Amino acid sequence: MFTYIARQAILNKNKELYAYELLFRDGENNCFPNIPPDEATSKILTDSHLDLGLEDISAGKPVFINFHQDTLLHRFPTSLDPKKVVIEVVETVKPTAELVQACANIKELGYKIALDDHDFDPMWDVLLPYTDIIKVDIVECDEQVLIDNIGKYLGSNIKLIAEKIETLQEFEKYRDMGFDYFQGYFFAKPEVIKQKKLPTSKLSLIELIAASTSEDFELDKISNIIQRDVSLSYKLLRFINNPLINKYNEISDLRHALNYMGQIEVKKFIALLALANLGDNKPVELIHLSLVRAKFCDLIGQAKSMNKNPPTGFLVGLFSLLDALLDQPMEDIVEKLPIGENIKAALCGRENELRQFLALIRAFESGYWKGIATISSQLSLDLKMTQAFYNESLKWGVAMRQSVRD
Repeated sequence: MFTYIARQAILNKNKELYAYELLFRDGENNCFPNIPPDEATSKILTDSHLDLGLEDISAGKPVFINFHQDTLLHRFPTSLDPKKVVIEVVETVKPTAELVQACANIKELGYKIALDDHDFDPMWDVLLPYTDIIKVDIVECDEQVLIDNIGKYLGSNIKLIAEKIETLQEFEKYRDMGFDYFQGYFFAKPEVIKQKKLPTSKLSLIELIAASTSEDFELDKISNIIQRDVSLSYKLLRFINNPLINKYNEISDLRHALNYMGQIEVKKFIALLALANLGDNKPVELIHLSLVRAKFCDLIGQAKSMNKNPPTGFLVGLFSLLDALLDQPMEDIVEKLPIGENIKAALCGRENELRQFLALIRAFESGYWKGIATISSQLSLDLKMTQAFYNESLKWGVAMRQSVRD
């Protein structure tokens, strides 16, 4: 068996990461697959052959996992850590006396329980004594029904999550309505298209990105730039001593670090650092999503034998959310970026192979399994390989997140 997993962020009112929801391809409604409980956790989280565990997926935050009826009643995997997992009861289950008892037992084991796609039908009231969280699909739920019912949950012990929040306006509307958490890609879109010049500090960062795009650059010059900035030196040494980059040798000297990394990895680091500073007033999850995309597109590029210098796949993934980071149209931003025309075209939505790289990672982000299969085939990539790349990118994103933001 090979299990396909995707991940979606859940943010709080301050746009800070609260948790992730995991989506599974094999299993109805993206649910936890219906396999024996003594096998479930290890099968699902390690069959990628990358030793992928909850900590690799979650960045230390809780994960929400959907469960269908049979698993809740008979096959519940008690090996899942109740401190790290929230049990989602999907809307397709039937709230029978047997299910209520199963939820009571699960709650007694220390797990939090969420009701998914809640429609406020009174038949679900029997589960409320065991419910910690209610998730509401704002697209499917009748707004008047929501308005009529939300009052009884405000100020209670039950938290509310609004799903499919795609714009800042929707986020503000449901936040003001009383929701506690928000799921959707509202944070990855420009807040306002502002017709203004970028501040000088950010233009300087974009100029720094130029070092990541030329085929050659002078290592001495890069070393001198970094040496003049204590913060840059510190971040470089954190980056190079990360176990995913360097497992064996502790490196404390800047020049040694640059020589060890080599030209291509130095270019990636500079691009990462510039991006993190461009997004200094944005949700950390937006930077995290950029990191995952960068690694994923880099791995796809390597599989396609794409030229590594400059690291084209890496850059197209890393810069794919620049419009949201800078609140400007992507077409305006790429005019200021010293990047290749093929990268600019992909970022602006014009069809080429790099654009397919972005389409593939977006399909993973939304759990669009049919799209993943189709695009993988178009790129002549094995489906298991692309899932393995996605898993590796999740791990890398978690590891790199602190290296570039602290």
